[in-house]
Amino acid sequence: MENKSSPWREPIVWLMLVLVGAVVIGSVVMYKVANADGPMDVVPDDVQRTGQIQQADLGPDAAAAQAGLAAVASIDQEHGRVEVFPTTGTFDHARHLRLSLHHPTRASEDLILDLEPFEAGWRANATPALDHDWLLQLEPTSGSRWRLRGRLVRGERAVHLQPAIAASQP
Repeated sequence: MENKSSPWREPIVWLMLVLVGAVVIGSVVMYKVANADGPMDVVPDDVQRTGQIQQADLGPDAAAAQAGLAAVASIDQEHGRVEVFPTTGTFDHARHLRLSLHHPTRASEDLILDLEPFEAGWRANATPALDHDWLLQLEPTSGSRWRLRGRLVRGERAVHLQPAIAASQP
């Protein structure tokens, strides 16, 4: 009697099927990720995409650099508030400011705070989590256009906010 072996009993056949299946599944997943709507980065700015080039408006950063603006943002978890104190430049203390705290990877956890003026700077009632980094952006709610940025490192309670570009020399 002849002993015929089935190809399905061979481990190499199963290995080839599993590898081909993994490639097909991986290709489908990568195709869906590549064609997903929206940007893949965490930049909060409006960005124009032309071909492979991204262009962001740096006008507010240049205006802040020209005015010499800088500030410190502080998180006071004991009292449940976020405060911003000017360090250099001339700020309009009568106006409200907007402080945006952007989560580095999850936009659903972003916070936008309306800061009200007080004698030393601006403040809002909030207690952002300190278990991850935050990308901060400070700007006026209306009127002049300027912007300060900073990165609050995990566990830290204060960050220096400054323009994203340096002031141009005349």
